[in-house]
Amino acid sequence: MATPPDALVLAGDAPSLEPSDTPDRGTARLAPPRPPRLGWRVVAAKEFGDGILSIRLFILIALLGLAAVGAIYSTASFVGQNAELASGTSGLFVLLFSHQASGSQVPSFAALVGLLGPLLGIAFGFDAINGERSERTLPRLVSQPIHRDAVIIGKFAAGLEVIGLVLLAITLIVSGIAFLVLGISPSPDDLARLGAWFVVTLAYLGFWLAFAMLCSVVVRRSATSALAAIALWIVLTIFAALLVGIVASFVAPVPADATLDQQIANAQLQLDLARVSPGTLYSEAADYLLDPTVQTVGIVPIEQQTDQRAIPSILPLDQSLLLAWPQAVALLSLTVVCFGAGYVAFMRQEVRA
Repeated sequence: MATPPDALVLAGDAPSLEPSDTPDRGTARLAPPRPPRLGWRVVAAKEFGDGILSIRLFILIALLGLAAVGAIYSTASFVGQNAELASGTSGLFVLLFSHQASGSQVPSFAALVGLLGPLLGIAFGFDAINGERSERTLPRLVSQPIHRDAVIIGKFAAGLEVIGLVLLAITLIVSGIAFLVLGISPSPDDLARLGAWFVVTLAYLGFWLAFAMLCSVVVRRSATSALAAIALWIVLTIFAALLVGIVASFVAPVPADATLDQQIANAQLQLDLARVSPGTLYSEAADYLLDPTVQTVGIVPIEQQTDQRAIPSILPLDQSLLLAWPQAVALLSLTVVCFGAGYVAFMRQEVRA
């Protein structure tokens, strides 16, 4: 049967209908929504709200706050004695954060943060993943329309935000007490040094948060992951010096009639081994940033000490930043490695309902 001319004209003028041009409305309705690109922000906002209202936050703030106030009162006498001699000198305000009063058993504020600060990271990371497993909410969480890696990224970002908020609050409290007790106002250089120290401290505490989250991914029980993180903290804090001394004495022994070169080699090896610990890296970076008079934390021979007398006693901020740069990069690298290991382990794990 022949086709009418009108039909031929209509068929020729009609556009070709491809499958992409005629979507099925029923299929479009049933298609699952695309995961948001920044889904980790949703997880981070929820975890940040839970962290702010958690009882562990108030306990840690009270603990660190009392320790910080005690350190400031013990250091206030030292700074007060040197305030008249060093009036008009930059760096006097930051001495409150870095110096320990002579004869006082309380360490400086920066030393207390290096000692007790890891508890913040451990507290907000040891049950980040296995806590969801024990409550049987992890399958429901990963079934949401977000990418799977948004879960661990959001939890890490939220923990880092809470830690930064606590650290900022304690630093402001210490600064306010220092201003009220001594009447010393910070200079722009002091504020810049405190800002740089804050970033380095956040990287240091971020390492412990990443390590605690790694333990929460690898270990199924929250108590076991907390014990593993606290065990590493105790080893690196208390027994690190003992272990470093034993290894250095074995590799570079110092006999009874040791020469100066043997003693220097042993001391240098101990220093290099101690820098494996994040606490040592943070302590060195804090010394450079919070004390403008510190020019080196390594071993300086006597002849170099004599030559350094011609160097000005106060270093500018850019020179202090250059000295603290290797330690800061090392801390950041350790944090990235720990978080990357936890990220890969979490992405390879099977989550069952």
